[in-house]
Amino acid sequence: MDFTSWPALLVVDTEGNGTSPPDLVELAVLPVCGGAADKTVAGAWLVRPERPVTPRATSVHGLTNAVLAGAPSWADIASEVHAFLAASWICAHNAHVDYRVMKAHLPGWEPSGVLDTLRLSRATFPDLPGYSLDHLIKLLKPDLSEAPAQRHRATFDAFATAQLLVIMADRYETWDQVVSAAVPPNLPGAPKPGPDLTLW
Repeated sequence: MDFTSWPALLVVDTEGNGTSPPDLVELAVLPVCGGAADKTVAGAWLVRPERPVTPRATSVHGLTNAVLAGAPSWADIASEVHAFLAASWICAHNAHVDYRVMKAHLPGWEPSGVLDTLRLSRATFPDLPGYSLDHLIKLLKPDLSEAPAQRHRATFDAFATAQLLVIMADRYETWDQVVSAAVPPNLPGAPKPGPDLTLW
């Protein structure tokens, strides 16, 4: 795989407050350049949600209302996040969830395309017993020695997703093949159906 041919790509991960629909409490955005995660230009934001974090959400990511009390509101950072994302491709695990949350918070934003490492893993390894981030980490053993924070924090999960993306994408020959395998239907970047070549 020639990773230098890839367009600008940002791996993203979101954490919410546990309500439906969720308020963002953490967002991580990690560029992948030349087949490697680039932490030197990554973005990470804690967000004070409009509604309190539920105990169940705290039990997953560890972020409490007390921890987030001093964080900026989404309105304070939305323009900064929008500028950081620009029109790059994004990638996430179970990407439609992160894409939907981000679109709700940034209604004027649209990525060039959306890669989903969950969809890519199912195409690459069709016979696995599970396709969660934990299953893939156990199978593919990415180097997480430089991962910040811990599992279920946005920065860690974005770093792990980036490592898994590169490992899986390296099994394909071209960017277009990765796109075909990894972009969910009806999300930006999905391949257009070919022309109907029947005679009738």
